[in-house]
Amino acid sequence: MTESTVQLKEAKSLPQGWRWMRLGDVCEEVYRYPTYYNIEYVEQGVPEVRGELIKEDGTLETDLTKYRFIAKETSEGYSRTVLREGDFVLSVRGSMGRVAVVPNELDGANMTANLIRISPSRTSIYSPFLKLVFLSTYFQSALEQLSPQTTIRTIKAPMLKSISIALPPLPEQKRIATKVEELMKDVEHARLACEARLEAAKALPQAYLRQVFESEEARKWERRRLGELCGGDSGVWGDPGDDSPSCFPILRSNNIQNGTMVFDDVAVRKVIESSIVDKKRLLTGDIIVTTSSGSKNLLGKSALFVQPPDGSEYLFSNFTMRLRSHEGIVEPTFLYFYLQSPRAKQTLTLLQDTTTGLRNLDRTGFLAQIVPIPSLTQQKRIATELRAKMEETEKLRASIEKQLEAIKALPQAILRKAFRGELWPISQMRIA
Repeated sequence: MTESTVQLKEAKSLPQGWRWMRLGDVCEEVYRYPTYYNIEYVEQGVPEVRGELIKEDGTLETDLTKYRFIAKETSEGYSRTVLREGDFVLSVRGSMGRVAVVPNELDGANMTANLIRISPSRTSIYSPFLKLVFLSTYFQSALEQLSPQTTIRTIKAPMLKSISIALPPLPEQKRIATKVEELMKDVEHARLACEARLEAAKALPQAYLRQVFESEEARKWERRRLGELCGGDSGVWGDPGDDSPSCFPILRSNNIQNGTMVFDDVAVRKVIESSIVDKKRLLTGDIIVTTSSGSKNLLGKSALFVQPPDGSEYLFSNFTMRLRSHEGIVEPTFLYFYLQSPRAKQTLTLLQDTTTGLRNLDRTGFLAQIVPIPSLTQQKRIATELRAKMEETEKLRASIEKQLEAIKALPQAILRKAFRGELWPISQMRIA
């Protein structure tokens, strides 16, 4: 690839007064640490800056824990790897493309071979403007051209110098950088506010369940053991599936996500005995509970099974348990909502044991837990009301997540307009 081919062409023509400049021509130095230096870590010495210390927000972790000893014979080369306040460090291996400005706290630190130090020329380019260039998708795209996806991706300093950037006059650089900083602050405030709304929306289901099952009314309900309200059966596994009629889709714990049954990645196994198939066949209203898992947070998670329109006969795995409500005693949806409640989840923490890293649910104890149970008429009313609230909450959550996705896209939209010389107030920004 020739030097002139790597350009950040975000427009067919540049704004008046702008020009194409190679990165190497607007920097005093673009330098990568030679990999042939011997590194010896010591308890005290020169602090070391590594690529993994560059955070996603473009800042550097300043609490360094590794120090190095530099041999005397490498002292001349070492002087070129010393970082100074205001330098840029660009990760060129691993987290490719991450860039940060060296803060005052790391002045005099040393960099490793997975970084390139970039010292901008104060007379040619405004440092905050250059940072915007580094953060843009245009620059990241140029890095992709220089280092395509391979097992080990890396970039050399001469390659980085060859990247051409669209550069306005210095006063315009300062104006753009100042304006972008203002807009980015607005975006950050909007992002934080949206994330707070999202967290509040995510908390609503548990709040609704708490209102029902920890209310004054619930304290007056009859108490029954879970095993008196439903049957609890263990699941089945089988031989690897083939094309024979004896193969059935089997739902596992991974098909239970956020209290909902999903039908992605369903296992297919061969179960020959028809009597077992009859016993382990799932019906609408059955509740599936995870009884074995490597994570304590996943153990005991449950979901309500509703027969999907594919018409298949579904079974459930031996790492799960099926709860089938006794008709006329408990409404399946009411029982499902109780098992999702904070009250029921507190019980789960007392019903776990560990075997060789695998956590198992105490099934006997699980079925012995006490469940507050009102009349069947009340159960149906509560289940209907909770279902409606959960559906509205899900719509709200999805809407906020869509808004958050749009907000997260705004920084690159701002940068695109900045490099076209078309900055507008945040209220007028549109995502291209």
